[in-house]
Amino acid sequence: MERIALISDVHGNLTALEAVLADIDRRGITRIFNLGDYVGKGPRGREVVDLCRARCEVNLLGNWDDFLPDPDRSFDSEALQWWLAQLGPGQGEWLRGLAFNHDFWLSGRRVRLFHASEETVHRRVRYVRSQSEFEALFTNTAATGDGPAPDVVGYGDTHDPFYECQLEGRTSFNTGSVGNCMGDPTPLYCILEGELDSQEPSPWSIAYVRVPYDVEAELAAARALGMPQYDGYELELRRGLYRGQLDEIRAGEPVTGYHERN
Repeated sequence: MERIALISDVHGNLTALEAVLADIDRRGITRIFNLGDYVGKGPRGREVVDLCRARCEVNLLGNWDDFLPDPDRSFDSEALQWWLAQLGPGQGEWLRGLAFNHDFWLSGRRVRLFHASEETVHRRVRYVRSQSEFEALFTNTAATGDGPAPDVVGYGDTHDPFYECQLEGRTSFNTGSVGNCMGDPTPLYCILEGELDSQEPSPWSIAYVRVPYDVEAELAAARALGMPQYDGYELELRRGLYRGQLDEIRAGEPVTGYHERN
């Protein structure tokens, strides 16, 4: 049986990525599929892109990868300019040219991986969502292209891992995040195991792996590089709370559950 490591949402957190890759190597897994969002939020997007290009067999497009290096991007800020400036020559073009999805057979199941939703990398599907959103994940769109409809859909984007199965065995799962996981901030990745490229039903599995890492080293790197929005990054890496909650926390307001946020 083949094992495939699925990683997503590294977001410039090189320290977490290196720890996760070391764990993948220790398990003897050689195939790594990346579901996108290499850059932004964290300080070392350039190094993360280089490492993922070298190590990942499949690299998919994320929302940050699409909009951050977009030459026609209208919205801008000091932080976005800083993260964009961290990219190396040609990296922006490489990111924007990544595939939207990756489809394959595993133990008789058609698996589809993408970053955020079946239509666009810029629309989020959370753990708390409508039934129609769940069913739409398994449809072909202009973004995914034609072909066999998937039985299993895996995605990232929300930094918020979960697994769900319903309606004729259709299964969706979220990989969580390597570099910026919510709730429990410990880096997280998935392992898919089964008979790769086989349309014959056979055993298959999804496993989640948490990998502790040196968060102090990552935060020290962000400070040394003068990364903007450091307080928000520290909140996410230390406590697994979204940086948008920083003002609420400073004001002493109750922290809203991440699942319920829009």
